[in-house]
Amino acid sequence: MRDFTYNAHPARIVFGSGSLSHLPEEARRLGLNRVLVLSTKEQRQSADDAARMLGAISAGVFAGAVMHTPVDVTNEAMTIVADQHIDGVVAIGGGSTIGLGKAIALRSDLPQIVVPTTYAGSEVTPIIGETKDGLKTTQTTPRVLPEVVIYDVDLTLGLPTGLSATSGMNAIAHAVEALYARDGSPVISLMAVEGVRALARSLPVIVRNPADRAARSEAQYGAWLCGTCLGSVGMSLHHKLCHTLGGTFNLPHAETHTVVLPHALQYNAPLVQGAIEALAGGLGNSDPVRALYDLAGELGAPRALKDLGMPQSGIDEATDLALSNPYWNPRPLERAGVRACIAAAWAGDPPSA
Repeated sequence: MRDFTYNAHPARIVFGSGSLSHLPEEARRLGLNRVLVLSTKEQRQSADDAARMLGAISAGVFAGAVMHTPVDVTNEAMTIVADQHIDGVVAIGGGSTIGLGKAIALRSDLPQIVVPTTYAGSEVTPIIGETKDGLKTTQTTPRVLPEVVIYDVDLTLGLPTGLSATSGMNAIAHAVEALYARDGSPVISLMAVEGVRALARSLPVIVRNPADRAARSEAQYGAWLCGTCLGSVGMSLHHKLCHTLGGTFNLPHAETHTVVLPHALQYNAPLVQGAIEALAGGLGNSDPVRALYDLAGELGAPRALKDLGMPQSGIDEATDLALSNPYWNPRPLERAGVRACIAAAWAGDPPSA
């Protein structure tokens, strides 16, 4: 048995159909009296519904969350927090809204209740990424961990199949990197494999039948496990590439993770045979690198960065940025190899050794 340290993050998880009804109770349990509900403009209706559920303790809705958590949007929300004497936030939505809630908590230490409506898993991580002047930076701090996460499968039934697929692949990426993280552990590996298995099994069902409640619930379960993995270990090449690409070229977050995942895994595969074997079991395929690429295709998800709007001229810029202040990685970062990885992801080619 390898030596390891496992640091469990505190979390209260409320899971099940109709669990959003527990929102007022959870807010009262935290002693909140002036709650700001956060969302994107697309999910304003869900935020308004949550505000009505909160009743007298609701201080209104801020529906300005956007991708990559721009600092200027956070500053706008912080003005409302100060002016309205907000003492807690409810973030309802996907990664954009959850990121805004974390950014507010980072600056104010206000309690958060998060109601995820996608499968990204960021709601259970102490990681926050923020964008300023076109550059995205990340940090890890327990200050941004939500106090409560409410998983209500009913809120995911209307999630478009395309976003279901890419947010689920994003979650799988969290688990994949956790399997070869420097600070991994047997506990994290168990959660990672189970999370990958749950998502790989449920996502194709969701694409075929978006109203399949059992598959939606299994995907939420998998996302929770995968997000928990990411929140417990350090990140490597995959996340460095995605943060670089997303922040520099304003690429959509989940779609970028979907495209990059098999290529980053292929880069590291020669030195992470234990992770490859574990993934083979979770995916039921002896070639998990190709299986992840094929899964994205089966789901109808994008497999090329060029299709997300990245210019071919950006390959060298992205390579240089990925090599500056790199994350720890099991395989040393060599410019030629990293560039080839990015180039293959840009073209959408199948990953190759």
